[in-house]
Amino acid sequence: MTKRSACLLVLALLGALSAGCMLQRSDESPLAAPRSEAEWTALVSELRSFEGRIGFAPTRNFFAYAPGTEAYPHCGHVSRLYLPYSYEDPAIQWRTAATAEECRALGTDSDMSFSLSEALGERETPVTASMRSAPLTRFVYLVIHEDCHDQFELPYGIEEALCNALTYRAMQQWAAEKFSGKPLQRLAILRFTREGSKDSHAARAHYDRLAMLYARHDRAAIAPAVLLEERARIFRVAERELAWPKGSMNNVWLANTMTYARHHATMERVLEAHGGDVGRTVAFFKEVDAARPGPAAVVARYGIKDPTGLEFLRANEAAVVETIGKRLAAARGV
Repeated sequence: MTKRSACLLVLALLGALSAGCMLQRSDESPLAAPRSEAEWTALVSELRSFEGRIGFAPTRNFFAYAPGTEAYPHCGHVSRLYLPYSYEDPAIQWRTAATAEECRALGTDSDMSFSLSEALGERETPVTASMRSAPLTRFVYLVIHEDCHDQFELPYGIEEALCNALTYRAMQQWAAEKFSGKPLQRLAILRFTREGSKDSHAARAHYDRLAMLYARHDRAAIAPAVLLEERARIFRVAERELAWPKGSMNNVWLANTMTYARHHATMERVLEAHGGDVGRTVAFFKEVDAARPGPAAVVARYGIKDPTGLEFLRANEAAVVETIGKRLAAARGV
């Protein structure tokens, strides 16, 4: 099964979970008035021209407007005693709910996360009402990130991190070209991308602390009450560092975040290995995509019994990371 075919299954299982829309945020306020059709179509066209110069193939995203769609809701539940690996972890129950209240009512004694995202990847996503009012930084991020997903057939746990790293660097390049004489606009883009990268590293660090805590619980070294008390302390620190509302962080939120953050540092290292050149990095990852073991090969290599389970998710991502390392070493002549 190709990733694009599998995407439909994944979207169904995850309640149409968005690609690229939950980790990064903008401190800027929404526009006072939504962009007109002429304004957003011109901006998308300009970004598409830029994307062509960094090696992106054309996509069918953002060609139409969905007037009846403000944003896409996502409702997830998971046990407080289990730390999920990513948003694909089968332990998370993704359910249909239009509001936070509806989502909360669908589960008791569990961590719940309800969120709204402006776009959905790999499905010819339209411009939504929330996108029309989004700050420029967020609009540009969404277009490039979602178009990035259409360039590869990589596992989501790899592709989310890759598309964030590529998008941040591409945004900086685009802003340098477009706003060469407008330092305030360039600074807004630069701040957005730097904060996105910083948040990814911070989220990974907090998750790793929680993982060690949950490992102690799994070994029965600490009681459930101690686990929940200690994780609450970690969450409060993370909320302050990431500027999230008090009490908003939980295991569902963190699992989604880790889908973008787990391999972010690796993607940044690959960019630096290519001199920060987005086009060269895009070409490199297209080679990685072609060279990596496919899902069937991963299943056979590791003797995995359930290709939809957590063991496969981990192994599939690890196989790509291994391929990245081998191709970087070959390029250096090692």
